[in-house]
Amino acid sequence: MRDSVWPLRRRDEQGERGDEHRDERGEACPATAEQLMLEVAKGDQTAFERLYPLIAGAVLGVVRRVVRDPAQSEEVAQEVLVQLWRTAPRYDPARGSVLTWALTLAHRRAVDRVRHAQAAAEREDRVAAESIDRDYDEVAEAVTANLEREQVRRCLGSLTTLQRESVVLAYYGGHTYSEVAELLSSPLGTVKTRLRDGLIRLRDCLGVA
Repeated sequence: MRDSVWPLRRRDEQGERGDEHRDERGEACPATAEQLMLEVAKGDQTAFERLYPLIAGAVLGVVRRVVRDPAQSEEVAQEVLVQLWRTAPRYDPARGSVLTWALTLAHRRAVDRVRHAQAAAEREDRVAAESIDRDYDEVAEAVTANLEREQVRRCLGSLTTLQRESVVLAYYGGHTYSEVAELLSSPLGTVKTRLRDGLIRLRDCLGVA
């Protein structure tokens, strides 16, 4: 049998003479699911088609109670039936009926589908939340940086010209005191004093402890 999609409906074969089985006296009687499964285990596709209507409805019912969504339920039920065909040789009548085995497989696969869907949804939510947090942090940092720059610019404007030029050259331009003095054509001692006074005023203006 190919791994085709089997329609979840009763087969026309059900009730036909092909579904009969001979008992010990040679009299015709309906084949049980267990008898059919033994034939399916040998690769008998006809036996599987006869087994199908005996279990398909119950399999779909179990899946629907777990998965809820009709389309996904049918998809999962088809997967269970294909799994039954593939794993038929593993069936052991001593461990339970075919229907019990099929319903166990159906419930497990349905639960797996639901868990997979939940995990996927949680991953999407987590990624979305991280993206929002990241965007918010980036915007907040940009706003804070702009506000800080504006405050520094305003506070620098409150300094005298020599104080402001000394601070900008030393702390923004990276020049040494001697280089600042040379660039401003001012005595080194004067530059140091202006830098000290300027930094004190900046500290007070920025509210730095």
